[in-house]
Amino acid sequence: MSIIDDLLKPIPLPRMIRVKQRFERRQIENIEETLSSKIADNPEYGSIKPGMRIAIAVGSRGITNLPLCVKIIVEMVRSKGADPFIVPAMGSHGGATASGQEDMLMTMGIREAYVGAPIRATMETMDLGQTAKNRLPVVIDRYAHEADGIVIINRIKPHVAFQGTYESGLMKMITIGLGKQRGAENCHRLGFGTMAENIREIAESVIQKQNILFAVGIIENAYHQTYALEVMGKHEIAAREPDMLLLAKKLAPRLYFDQLDVLIMDEIGKDISGTGFDTSVVGRYHTPYISGGPVITRIGVLDLTERSHGNANGIGIVDFTTRRLFDKFIPEQTYPNSLTSTVPISVKIPMVLASDLLLIKAAIKTCQIPDFKQVRLVRFKNTIALDEIEISENLLTEAEQSDQMEVLTSPYNWEFDDAGNFNCPV
Repeated sequence: MSIIDDLLKPIPLPRMIRVKQRFERRQIENIEETLSSKIADNPEYGSIKPGMRIAIAVGSRGITNLPLCVKIIVEMVRSKGADPFIVPAMGSHGGATASGQEDMLMTMGIREAYVGAPIRATMETMDLGQTAKNRLPVVIDRYAHEADGIVIINRIKPHVAFQGTYESGLMKMITIGLGKQRGAENCHRLGFGTMAENIREIAESVIQKQNILFAVGIIENAYHQTYALEVMGKHEIAAREPDMLLLAKKLAPRLYFDQLDVLIMDEIGKDISGTGFDTSVVGRYHTPYISGGPVITRIGVLDLTERSHGNANGIGIVDFTTRRLFDKFIPEQTYPNSLTSTVPISVKIPMVLASDLLLIKAAIKTCQIPDFKQVRLVRFKNTIALDEIEISENLLTEAEQSDQMEVLTSPYNWEFDDAGNFNCPV
């Protein structure tokens, strides 16, 4: 045994209880009927003519029903006699390479065999000049620029590093996603303090100069289900997105505990959030331009999603991780994101422990409470899977008194394999 094992061996683990958290449950039942109808009703869709080459901009997030929505858009565009194709609109993700971005799309199910259109990936951009107010450079994906029309599809949600009228959504995809590495760098160069303003200014310039036909905005409920689909003409995007963002914030998942000693996340990843996890859920941020959420003393993360392709962005925000995750960390996939966003803290390496068990004990040992047996601890899978969580036994009374929580089990002990890793998921 190592000195680390010796130091952590005496640390007790609490008994755990499985709890259901309740959120708004409404969702769209018939995605194809709803989206097809809204696209058909939009006047900009009627402007598509036979032979037009239409670029459909798709990002890197794991959005429920995204492949189906893209497939529907492709079919609607093709029914007009036009020629649709997919362009990755994900800034510097995928290691800031065309092949990496194409791989990310295919991993998410955006494959030609399913959606019915090829992927045309490039990191080359075309200059569109500068914005009128602050003289910000404006660029766009070359394939999108050369197309006869562009369709945008993205989820609208709170951003993990700043707050503003526009956060993660359609305007950001136009500015940063379609701007590729250069566009992302241009928008991030002055930091997140001016991000909301930069997104608006650059996106409005692109909308003015490029033939964006329409955009599909997606809102998800806290269960990661499609809550709303809205189709907007190019001149409606800037006006309608702020209200959709407010709705998305209202629906966003959260923890119903304001203070915890320890939080354990089973996984993070770029398919979950740009920073690997939703920072507002855990109240831990990598910039000073956002605040709120619970107060949590120590946070540990156990693994990295396969869909993240080795991009462990966000790992620097937490306190502990495992050797398992560390071995999946690929600097070439992770660092371009941080270099582009100008926020190196998000990719720093936290304390690396050999197993899940040692990580949890390390988090408890350092959480600065007088009695380790009274640790307030929560474990969940990831920040978009918060419907069922595990809570330590001493949180039971709070859970029972909450209208938003339902206790599912009696207290139990965690089970680990011989290597000290969990035998079962949350």
